[in-house]
Amino acid sequence: MRRYLFPLILGVLGCAALISLGVWQLQRMAWKEAMLAQIQSRIDGAPVALPADPDPSMKYQPVTVSGTTTGDEIDVLSGTKDLGGGYQVISGFVTDDGRRIMLDRGFVDQDHRRDPRPPTRLEVVGNLHWPDEKGSATPAPNLSENIWFARDVPAMAQKLGTDPVLVVVAQAAGDMQGVAPMPVAIQGIPNNHLSYAVQWLMIAVVWAGMTVALIWRIRQRQF
Repeated sequence: MRRYLFPLILGVLGCAALISLGVWQLQRMAWKEAMLAQIQSRIDGAPVALPADPDPSMKYQPVTVSGTTTGDEIDVLSGTKDLGGGYQVISGFVTDDGRRIMLDRGFVDQDHRRDPRPPTRLEVVGNLHWPDEKGSATPAPNLSENIWFARDVPAMAQKLGTDPVLVVVAQAAGDMQGVAPMPVAIQGIPNNHLSYAVQWLMIAVVWAGMTVALIWRIRQRQF
């Protein structure tokens, strides 16, 4: 029996640790699903006039704004499953009460990126947004080509000479100049906890199998 004790303890402890990690991921999945439901509820809320002093705590808040684009824009490398690669057009925007903000007007493909988009009046329903896209590996913007690789609200605001406020267009009245809105959606928020849970539980099964196999080999050596 002493020969079996160490591999048995190792097997039980290993399986317990792996199963606990799987259960933790399932708990994380439930937490993420509740968070996504809360975000979706906020996205779908009734729009209000643009707050006087927006801040990141108002992320996803639906708002209405009306005014005129400035003709200045930033092109952020992007893509969609249906339309392929292209750019998100971030435009400077002057509201009817004189505030300078930014509009994420939506998507243009490679062929229409350089189409002229002079100032145009728009009445917009959208969502306040502070995307968390820039990481340590994100390249710096190619300013000579006006190509950015992440929506960095403070940096874009400095470039366009606006307040650090971004409204993502959900729908707009007026000439969108060929730009297709890409409304804020929870589909872009990762939720991989179920696959992680399955992986940990499968490893636990393999660990249990290896433990049984080791004990069987020890037993065979006794004969």
